Amino acid sequence: MIRRIYQGALVALLFMAGSLAAQAEKEYKPFILAYKTSGSVDAVVSDVKQKLTSGGFEIAGSYSPYPSATIIGVTNDTLKKAASKSEMGGFGVAQRVSVTKVGSEIQVSYTNPTYMAHVYRMDGDLGSVTSQMKSALGANMEYGPEEGLTADDARGYHYKFMMPYFDDALEIAEYGSYDEAVSKVEAGLKSGKNGATKVYRVDVSGKKESLFGVALGNDANGKNDGSDSFVMKEIDFKPVRSTAHLPYDILVSGNKVYALPAEFRIAINFPDLSMMGANSFMNIMGCPTVIANMLAKTSGNENY
Repeated sequence: MIRRIYQGALVALLFMAGSLAAQAEKEYKPFILAYKTSGSVDAVVSDVKQKLTSGGFEIAGSYSPYPSATIIGVTNDTLKKAASKSEMGGFGVAQRVSVTKVGSEIQVSYTNPTYMAHVYRMDGDLGSVTSQMKSALGANMEYGPEEGLTADDARGYHYKFMMPYFDDALEIAEYGSYDEAVSKVEAGLKSGKNGATKVYRVDVSGKKESLFGVALGNDANGKNDGSDSFVMKEIDFKPVRSTAHLPYDILVSGNKVYALPAEFRIAINFPDLSMMGANSFMNIMGCPTVIANMLAKTSGNENY
């Protein structure tokens, strides 16, 4: 009898260990496809916004980077509070929802809050926000790369050797105060002269930190090789689009202004993008410098 009890306990312990290991190795992907539909894009966008507000989200702003797509930035008190608990947590204070027409179908997708919590090294995994988003819009499947990233891999992610990590954020401007930094960014986005315009602004709760969603168009010289449309035409080619990669971000934290290096910001959403060949990083190799310059000048730093 004692031997049977011992064997049963051992089996139970092994089962628990296996379950914990499986949970620890759970993989996450950048995007969640809510559903596919058809009809009028404008009608779908309106319906999605209604579902989001009814589901407890605040619409921070929206824009259409190109005719086939609309992106909606959303936040809520949970996201604002979670963002305040970690350094640079403001990068995760907003989630992005996309409505994309592909052929005759319309795809409704959104950034995976839990994946984003890990890549932005936030305190917690935003699991409640992920559940809330699923309740509001649905969840057909996670997608992006063929294989996802574990929480540990996402928190330590970089594309390849010598490529930047999350904590290699670019300091693109510095001012005497938070208020001055925010004012400079607001002014630069309003003018649009450097090709960047404002989609939304979300302030982090209880912290001098604000995230700006930024649309990238042609630069001051009329060039578009860092624009949203140029970049996405090269890298967003799979049947289910990753439109919610956009918009780009500017983060004001204290008296400093930051942007994520494009080598990191693009790679976290397209980690399986090849280095060379068709639809590869090689085809947008000039974009990181162009984007950094656009965002720095928009933030008032003409000497970046």
